[in-house]
Amino acid sequence: MPSLTETAAPANSAAADHVQSDPQAPLAQPTRQPVRAILESNALLMLVVVIGIFFAILPKSRGTFLSASNLAYLLGNQATVALLALAAILPLICGYFDFSVGANSALATVFAAGLMSHHGVPLGVACVAVIAIGGLIGLINGIVVTRFRLNAFVATLGMATLLSGIIQWYTGGQTILAGISPTLVNFGNSNLFGIPEVVYVVVLIAAALWYLLSHTPYGRSLYAVGANPRAAQLVGIRSARYATVTFVLAGAIAGVVGVLQLARTGSATASDGTSLLFPALAAAFLGATAVRPGFFNVWGTLIGVLFVAVAVSGLTLAGASTWVSPVFNGIALLAAVGLSTWLGRHRGRTS
Repeated sequence: MPSLTETAAPANSAAADHVQSDPQAPLAQPTRQPVRAILESNALLMLVVVIGIFFAILPKSRGTFLSASNLAYLLGNQATVALLALAAILPLICGYFDFSVGANSALATVFAAGLMSHHGVPLGVACVAVIAIGGLIGLINGIVVTRFRLNAFVATLGMATLLSGIIQWYTGGQTILAGISPTLVNFGNSNLFGIPEVVYVVVLIAAALWYLLSHTPYGRSLYAVGANPRAAQLVGIRSARYATVTFVLAGAIAGVVGVLQLARTGSATASDGTSLLFPALAAAFLGATAVRPGFFNVWGTLIGVLFVAVAVSGLTLAGASTWVSPVFNGIALLAAVGLSTWLGRHRGRTS
């Protein structure tokens, strides 16, 4: 997996395309057995199904787990986590962590609420403004990391701390409740065909990212940068520029997350966003074990979100204590990082 292990480039990267287009290049090794490949790609999804069946028949959760209201609640609450996870995987594909996406989304929430509540800014203008601010924060991250070569972990963690301070200053530690557009709140709490409307926003953005990453030269170039920036540079890919763009996109998507979070809750608090960040990171790394094992990918990430959400929801309905959720998220993150790292190294040895 490029973002952790920096092993061989994925088969559809730009660098790999150069090798495969050479008629003198050696023939690729035979692919793995179809059954094994299918099981490896879909293991996480099958685990989600198994966990769902378990809680559906468990006496304590049987009556409510598969109810329409619980499923709608589950999907609506996880929409922001899913979108933040998609934001996180973009820099990860290029080999960089962005720990500021959670705080970036929290800043978008309080700024959007403040613009509408304190300054009377129209809903559309407020949304565009905070998404643009999120993209600008991402641009700063990208420049600091790629141009000034600061460690991405340290740089984005520092940015997250800075943003948390700005949130505290802007809100004064108070919750913003009044003056938020009823249209936005109604959207955040309405269903279409039994599915929360915010879920459709996530699906649209996920589909756009999937197409960008899987079906465009730009997406293949991102994977090439993550696999080997120097090799990508040699074939004409401007690695620093491509990586910077992923930070910008991640920041803008974090801004969208902030707007959706405001729509769901109808209020803005002085939160640092960590309540969304760690489940999102767990889902991102779990996603690197599914669909395209060893690579960060869109649909695998969404399956990772479902895995964490289904497990935590089932445990809660079964009567587990409140501390179970953060403990499970932490265990899932550790296990996902370890497994995705192993898959990336294994792929590097066998590719």
